[in-house]
Amino acid sequence: MSYLDKSLDEIHAALKKGKVTSKELIIESLKRAHATQEKLNCFVTILDDVKEEKITFDVLSGIPYACKDNLSTKGILTSASSNILSDYVPVFDATCVEKLKNKNAVMMGKTVMDELGMGGTGTTGHTGVVRNPWDQTRMTAGSSAGSAAAVASGIVPYALGTDTGDSIRKPAGYCGIVGFKPTYGLVSRWGLFAFASSLDHVGCLTKSVKDAAYVIDAIKGIDEKDMTSFDSSNINLVEDYTTNVKGKKLFYIKELNDELKNSKEYYDNFMKVISYAKDCGIEIYEESINEDILRSIYPAYMAISCAEATSNNSNLTGIAFGSRKDGLTPDEVMINTRTEGFSELIRRRFVIGSFILQKENQEKLFKNAQRIRRLIVDKMTELFKKYDGCIMPNSDSIAPHFGDVNDVMSDKYLLFAENLAIGNFGGFPSITIPSGLIDNMPVAVNITGAVKEDSKVINIAAALEEKIGFEPLSTRKEK
Repeated sequence: MSYLDKSLDEIHAALKKGKVTSKELIIESLKRAHATQEKLNCFVTILDDVKEEKITFDVLSGIPYACKDNLSTKGILTSASSNILSDYVPVFDATCVEKLKNKNAVMMGKTVMDELGMGGTGTTGHTGVVRNPWDQTRMTAGSSAGSAAAVASGIVPYALGTDTGDSIRKPAGYCGIVGFKPTYGLVSRWGLFAFASSLDHVGCLTKSVKDAAYVIDAIKGIDEKDMTSFDSSNINLVEDYTTNVKGKKLFYIKELNDELKNSKEYYDNFMKVISYAKDCGIEIYEESINEDILRSIYPAYMAISCAEATSNNSNLTGIAFGSRKDGLTPDEVMINTRTEGFSELIRRRFVIGSFILQKENQEKLFKNAQRIRRLIVDKMTELFKKYDGCIMPNSDSIAPHFGDVNDVMSDKYLLFAENLAIGNFGGFPSITIPSGLIDNMPVAVNITGAVKEDSKVINIAAALEEKIGFEPLSTRKEK
């Protein structure tokens, strides 16, 4: 097995002992990236001239990683997979990128994503669709599509991603890896191209729960450039890491579980994970949440995210910012730039957001969405006073085939479709781990906990991961 396929602990130990060098890891990572690029399309940019780094006491030192293309990287193309930013090269690093640079981590590429982060299929990036390493006829989900595929296929041990509704956790589940969205504010958002600022989180995709703990520990911390960040010096995920979770209490949501019973294989998989949790000494309970509230998650999420996206991206006009298109007047320049620069999906979301933000619509649409959000957050916060977390299936399906699902908004609604957005509504820490295979494709479960209880969430996930014993695709291929 290549060292690139081992855990971060194992890679670091090998680097310290001289069994492998940073340069050798980088060469192998770049080789894998190029070998799979045509098949999977993980990368917008592959950094072939990246240099090795000195190995220090930091576990991430000298190890290559991939970075989602909506995180600012100094001197490196950062397009957010959108035509309007197709030639944008930032002059500064995002805080999380800077922190990894200070740890001597090695960025080897920028990953493809759904355009501006506004999608869940991995098919809307301007450089093409991202394909699932398990089955190239299937999608990865999004928007952190390239990051998920790069980790799952073994190109890198970990990648940075962002999550506004499920954009780390859904692709992690579909690709058979770990996806962790920490508490809102634990990781600075400075340098992230904002989608919906009150929902956006920076997180990571890894092959194990402990690896996720290492990455978040490396990039967390208060940042004077992000007023929503907080002092997290008392949150130390690796230091507090344990798989001894006896006595912890989890709940699942009755209404979601009842819907899952219609899909026997997925229900059976979830019940098996519940039995593993009980074997770990975790107490499991069922809790009910008003179905009307659950059915309101999707429209509330769309209203809030579209409104915030419209505001956040109002600078992409071709005048102050963005790839300019010709026009006889400033208005024509802006219209032409935004028409040609954005895909139909993005234009639709901006139109919806603008409509929601009109003065006459704010009370009925935007403020009501915020009220629904508050009802959900209050209910979950109340439950987190009784329990250490909520456990639910990550999805009620395996990764769909291309063409079976698209990002066109409709009135068709399934409770499972947007339940992961609960974690974004409340800024709750939320982690997805693989839970098995159905039809030779990975399925997953998700654990969400109370704000700033990231260590609890990590530890519960680690204990279940140990019991489940899922093997990532990249190590299967190596055998």
